[in-house]
Amino acid sequence: MEQKSIIIIGAGIAGLSAGCYGQMNGYRTHIFEMHDKPGGLCTSWEHKGYTIDGCLHWLVGSAPGSKFYRLWEELGAIQGRRMIYQEELMCIEGPEGKIFILYTNIDRLEQHMMELAPKDKDVIEEFIEGIRACTRFELPIEGAPGVYDPIGGFKSLSEMRPFIQVARKWASISIQDFAARFKNALLRQAFPLAWWFPELTMLVALMSLAWMHRKVAGYPIGGSLEFSRAIERRYRDLGGRVHYNARVTEILVKNDRAVGIRLEDGSQHRADYVISAADGHTTIFDILDGKYADEKIRGYYDNLPICPSLVHIALGVDRSFEEIPPSVMGLNFPLDKPVTIADREWGQPGAGVHIYNFDPTLAPAGKTVVKVMFPSDYAYWRRLRDEPERYKREKEQIADQVVALLDKRFPGLAAQVKMRDVATPLTFHRYTGNWQGIFEGWMITPETWRLRMSKTLPGLDGFYMAGQWVEPGGGVPMVAMSGRNAIQMICRQDKKPFAAKIP
Repeated sequence: MEQKSIIIIGAGIAGLSAGCYGQMNGYRTHIFEMHDKPGGLCTSWEHKGYTIDGCLHWLVGSAPGSKFYRLWEELGAIQGRRMIYQEELMCIEGPEGKIFILYTNIDRLEQHMMELAPKDKDVIEEFIEGIRACTRFELPIEGAPGVYDPIGGFKSLSEMRPFIQVARKWASISIQDFAARFKNALLRQAFPLAWWFPELTMLVALMSLAWMHRKVAGYPIGGSLEFSRAIERRYRDLGGRVHYNARVTEILVKNDRAVGIRLEDGSQHRADYVISAADGHTTIFDILDGKYADEKIRGYYDNLPICPSLVHIALGVDRSFEEIPPSVMGLNFPLDKPVTIADREWGQPGAGVHIYNFDPTLAPAGKTVVKVMFPSDYAYWRRLRDEPERYKREKEQIADQVVALLDKRFPGLAAQVKMRDVATPLTFHRYTGNWQGIFEGWMITPETWRLRMSKTLPGLDGFYMAGQWVEPGGGVPMVAMSGRNAIQMICRQDKKPFAAKIP
């Protein structure tokens, strides 16, 4: 029988995963990527001798206690990679000198919160018990939706039933609403800051802390691009081919079946199946011209909440920051007065800074990469796109403002800055094509947590989607699993057993 072929659009984690599992299952795969390197949003970049990480804070599945560990083993991402496990998720400094530390150890976190806010005993105990409950559960990775046999489906449902009960309680509460239950002013203000977006469901907070407590969600030394390159090497070792600087402008369709792609240079490439692991909006509304978008799909992109776009300000600082305990997400400190960063005014509760004093590979000896991120609307930066000088001045001004803010918290820092780098939503859009330059897709809120999205488009055969735009909440593990699931669905279509192996 002739070997069937798959074209994969995008060499991010979802695309690389689909490529690896496609090769493992006997398909001939080609990945076409618009950028000149792998990883998509799971990336790092270098500037003046410093490496700026743009993605991973923690990796679920970093140790054998998680089912995701098997996934990373199969993709060659974890072997020989040093992981570190921080004691703090985040430290939030209050305006009156008080500090709330979100520890990654449940017992230590409970003790700290009880000492800080004894009057909130009942709320704290409920929160801690929620984390403990989540330590007992694992998300299944074995089968894609719709590909279980009856026995496998029953087993999966049985395993998930206790988790579903916990999820129903906690997923219906936002982090912001739960924080409002605290009587303690610092906890009420600080609790949402550790999770970036207070609109998120509490289930995200509980599961994250449960994974960290179990030490199955560590940080990979070397950063995000090295992690992505490891999966790319695995893909090449399996016989796959990646084509870089190859932007796809059209998915070729014949009789409502995807049969290939057309690149920006006009060349055409044919395959039995096409998987888009690229930006969802671009895929559906540009590359396919909206022809296979029904009312439900259009409603997703018109109405569902998405993660905001961000401005990333990275500094290379001639300082070791030994006095600052390493943490997963960094430090939040109060501002003495509001400051306008790009299109937003920031005041209380303060500004967050991530100090990479735990990864010696990112900076020269004795120096440290420091990163600050602020939400900023893509539309604001798009208006500046046609005024290059104004765009450049705006980036320089933001860097100046951030240096000044950090110098107040860390006296002397301004004179120690050796590198400045500002990445805007336009930067992320230019290099990844991600809709509105955002770093992640759909936000998991109490209203959207149950949402399950189809990996196909209505009326289009031979076509599948993978990545954060079909996996609400996104995240590196989920998009890797999404690529795996796409190949499982193709194997089911071809009536062949799905195979996966560890190198």
